[in-house]
Amino acid sequence: MANEVQVQLNGTKKRCDTVLYRRDLTARMIVEYKAPEIEITQKVFDQITRYNMVLKVDYLIVSNGLQHYCCRIDYEHNSYTFLQDIPEYQNL
Repeated sequence: MANEVQVQLNGTKKRCDTVLYRRDLTARMIVEYKAPEIEITQKVFDQITRYNMVLKVDYLIVSNGLQHYCCRIDYEHNSYTFLQDIPEYQNL
């Protein structure tokens, strides 16, 4: 796991709050944190999706400490599914 991970996107440097890695050091999950007073909107999901254009992870999590959203990316069907709960590490 690493915090404040820099990614290069279209010639600009962006920063993911947290990236969770597999044992082979490929990225598995991106987590984006917002302050509690920040509403989780489409703009926040657009932000984390841009990071994922580079990292191509299986899971995206967005949280403001009050609301938490986790989705699993299905690259084969070009879709995503919101999960009821954030999966435990051993279940990823």
